[in-house]
Amino acid sequence: MKIRCLCMAWLAAFLALPAWGAHAYAQFGDIKYGPDFTHFSYVNPNAPKGGEIRMVPPTRPTNFDKFNPFTLRGSAPYGLSQAGLGYSLVFESLLIGNDEERTTAYGLLAEDVEVAADFLSATFRLNPKARFSNGEPVLAADVVHSFGVFTSKYVAPTYPAVYSQVRRVVAVDQRTVRFEFSTPDRSLPLIVGSMPVFSRAWGRGKPFDQVVTDVPIGSGPYRIPSGALGRDTTYVRDPDYWGAELPTRKGQFNFDRVTFKIYLDQTAQFEGLKAGEVDFMREFTSRNWARQYYGRPFDRGDVVKRAFENQNPAMFQATLLNLRRPKFQDIRVRQALGLALDFQWLNRQLFYGIYTRTEDYFPNSEFRARGLPDAAELALLEPLRASLRPEVFGPAVTMPTTEPPASLRDNLRQARELLQQAGWTYRDGALRNARGEAFTIEYLSDQPSLTRVIGPYQAALRKLGIALTIRNVDFALAQQRMDTFDYEMSSINMSPLVDLAASGLREVFGSKAAATPGSSNYAGIADAAVDALIDKVGAATTHKDLVASKRALDRVLTHGHYMIPQYHGKAFLIGYRPRPFVLPDSIPPYYEADGWAVSTWWASPENR
Repeated sequence: MKIRCLCMAWLAAFLALPAWGAHAYAQFGDIKYGPDFTHFSYVNPNAPKGGEIRMVPPTRPTNFDKFNPFTLRGSAPYGLSQAGLGYSLVFESLLIGNDEERTTAYGLLAEDVEVAADFLSATFRLNPKARFSNGEPVLAADVVHSFGVFTSKYVAPTYPAVYSQVRRVVAVDQRTVRFEFSTPDRSLPLIVGSMPVFSRAWGRGKPFDQVVTDVPIGSGPYRIPSGALGRDTTYVRDPDYWGAELPTRKGQFNFDRVTFKIYLDQTAQFEGLKAGEVDFMREFTSRNWARQYYGRPFDRGDVVKRAFENQNPAMFQATLLNLRRPKFQDIRVRQALGLALDFQWLNRQLFYGIYTRTEDYFPNSEFRARGLPDAAELALLEPLRASLRPEVFGPAVTMPTTEPPASLRDNLRQARELLQQAGWTYRDGALRNARGEAFTIEYLSDQPSLTRVIGPYQAALRKLGIALTIRNVDFALAQQRMDTFDYEMSSINMSPLVDLAASGLREVFGSKAAATPGSSNYAGIADAAVDALIDKVGAATTHKDLVASKRALDRVLTHGHYMIPQYHGKAFLIGYRPRPFVLPDSIPPYYEADGWAVSTWWASPENR
């Protein structure tokens, strides 16, 4: 009888496990590569290993003072977190995406994934070969530990927000872990599948926010060889990397060393590129691209100037208005401030015509609102009609223009009328409210080069009686002030918002995030209709549903005039030294330039 009970218990446990065999997960089932694929099509599976690539991080230059990229305070080396490159060089996740599919991920730490039919759970079986840099196996307990850290008070608030729809995580056995969700959201398996996993031994015995100088223990292809804090960072390829032959890693991460060099200003980093100190640099300033990338190094072919086109949805760049400040809470004021931005003049006189005006939150994608709402959008908007402005049900918002017959003068006249309607009138040399308070704005900036861009906007606002002052500070102080919402106006440049699932959208636009210091809702958007539409994004069961919900969300956001969209480019502007490198034959459609170079280029024979 006792033996029978044990057998029945074992059988029940066996039946509770998922049926394995899923090598990948796609939000809507569209998986390109079958279970027997050997490598992604855009990599060279026979690329040789060796050599070094030296790059300039695309983020603002700063020294690093910690090795923990997940906490709020301090600066970690570029390449440790998933920001910028699209992945971490040190920390890996259960699943990994690729540069050809936007809503599909394949096994990395997990060799199998099973998603419940009701989408209320996802179960992952870990690859028995997976190892951390200290040689220990990656186990379900490490995944559970990592999730516990990411939902604790010790990390940046972004992480608990992203994983807020996960009800619990269970280690089913030593190498099987199950995530249980509070809502049936098809994007949640991708979200938890992309969670960085680290060893329980990293910083053991310390509160996680005190894990500062401990060298990370991840499972990635690179290690940090030194525990010294400072400026430049070199990652060294792990010769015993466990995943080198995986289909999701084959032909990738070919350099023995990846170095990110920090220069304190743009002039110095460009001189470093010309002098051979740097191999790859992404340019973000149109004036530099048009006026500096020439001369002997370019004539000799030592440095190549190339615009790498892509099919990515564009990054979202905008002028932020802190809606927590009373003067920005009237929509007519926000509309007036938008009318004062003359993009056409900026693009013609300062940007050399290389940018396109951003008019929405999902630029260069199928998710941007266009024209009148269609039937699918209306089905989502109608139940919210009482809380929406009537304009939402009309044409999509288009940004003000100064192309003839329009003009900046006409736009400023409209702005003045809107400001008067909102209670702001010009008297005693300034635009004032009923209490006589002058309309002033402090523009927080960590890029002194932006002064030339802000200057014309400053002059236009001056004609309305608004005094805008520019406060230039270093990156660390700017980030601190943004995290605590201690600003009035600033600029933001975010990775494509179109890639965000519902949890990510809540972090940027949700009402709860608006009241959470350290969140990404810098603008302070707190709108019940926005929250409801984000829920619809999470509830989408088909690609068609997803398109409708994101278009409806974009329509409501743009009609709220919460930010002033700026501009975007459709190519990566890259200066690189070609002789040390060989590039793959094909370029994938949805790549990030820096991550693509690090992961798929390789050193030429003479430079290994």
